[in-house]
Order: sequence, then structure tokens, then C-alpha cells
Amino acid sequence: MAGHNKWSQIKRKKAVNDNQRGKIISKHIRAIQNAVREGGGPDPAANLALKNALAAAKSDNVPVDNIDRAIERGAGGGESATVFDTVMYEGYGPAGVAVLVEALTDNRNRTAGEVRHVFSKRGGNLSGSVAWQFETKGLIVVDRDDEAVAEVAIEAGADDLEVDEGVTTVYTAATDLYGVVEALQLAGIEAQVSQLTKVPQTTTILTAGEAAKVVGFLEALEELDDVQNVYSTADLSAFTDPVAG
Repeated sequence: MAGHNKWSQIKRKKAVNDNQRGKIISKHIRAIQNAVREGGGPDPAANLALKNALAAAKSDNVPVDNIDRAIERGAGGGESATVFDTVMYEGYGPAGVAVLVEALTDNRNRTAGEVRHVFSKRGGNLSGSVAWQFETKGLIVVDRDDEAVAEVAIEAGADDLEVDEGVTTVYTAATDLYGVVEALQLAGIEAQVSQLTKVPQTTTILTAGEAAKVVGFLEALEELDDVQNVYSTADLSAFTDPVAG
């Protein structure tokens, strides 16, 4: 899962100086509101979709006040409340990597057009079924790489883990995510990221040039207002950030 881990790290590093933080917060607010309306109410203990949305918001340091207001608006509903549909787009990006794009939209035609434009402009093809190439997994990222993290995670039922640049990435079965997170917390280990994700069952090996094109493609998709998550089969191990040197 090294390629998947690499993309997670690229996104986290870029988020530190992200000038579009307002857009990131807006995406989380939309996801939280939708989870409240569609997932079963404002209590995360009884609403797994909301629990996932809150974990993702926490990983991006969304202010608590914003989160609370989003839950209130989601619970309030009303005829004037905006209703978002969850839409998944499937296709292939540069170098033939399979791509899943998850969006929340109040206008399917607009969102489809924007996503299709990025695929076309960046050398992709928005066609074909690729969802079967991915598996839903729990993802936990800890800014530590000592043995204690590995021992606790494995004992709690983690499926796999990786260490990269002082960061430990833990993968779990979807149903085991929060059990592993709680075990880490009890051991005094705080997770910076804890959420469900889509992990490719096999990855596409890329050259440095191909990896750079794929990263640009994935970033262009994630910049779209309606897009919540982008998953791909790209192994980005060869990618070198030109800004980071």
C-alpha cells in the first residue's frame, strides 16, 4: 500500500500552507451536514457516517464551532435546507491509473461537467468501471514511528502498517477502525488522521514523470468544490515534490 500512503503524505504536507483552507473546511461542513441528514441524526454514537465525517474534519483541524453549527444545520433540515446527493465517478487517469471520485452535489449536471473537464484536460478518461479495484479500509496516521505504536495497533487488530519519514500509517478493516483508534488513545498515542478510505487492491507502478502528472491530475480533482475524496491505484513512490526539492 506504499503508493496510497505516499499520496496521503503529499496531501498532508501541502495542507500545512494551503491557501484554500476555507475550501477544505467547506467540504467538511458539507459532509457533516449530509451525514446528519442521511445517516440517522446528530449523535455520532448512533450514526457511523457522521462519526466518519467528524473524524475526517478533526484530521484537518476544522474548528469545533464550525462543526457544531454544521451538525445543528443538518439536524434542523427544513424546506430551505440544501440537499446534497452522493455521487461516485469512475474512470482512468494519466498512465492508466484507475480513479474513483466521490462528490457531494446539489447539481449533478454541474458536477459531472466539472469532473469530466478535469479528466479530459489532464489526459484521463471518465469511463469504465473501476470500483471493484478498491477495498474500503480504516486509515490511521500517527506522527510517530516507534515500536509502541506498532505493538498497540497490531494487538488491537490492525491489518497492516507502514513507516515513512517518521510517520506510521495503520490500515484496519472498516469495522475495526475505531477500536484501534481507541486502543491507541488508551496507550497515550494520538492519531492525526482516522477515517475510512478506499485502498487499491493492486497498484500501478509509475515513473517520476508519470507520477508528477498523476499528482497534478488528482490535485485538480480535489480542488473542485463538490469533490470530497479522490482515490487511485497510482503508486507514487517515484514522485518528488519540486517545491520540497
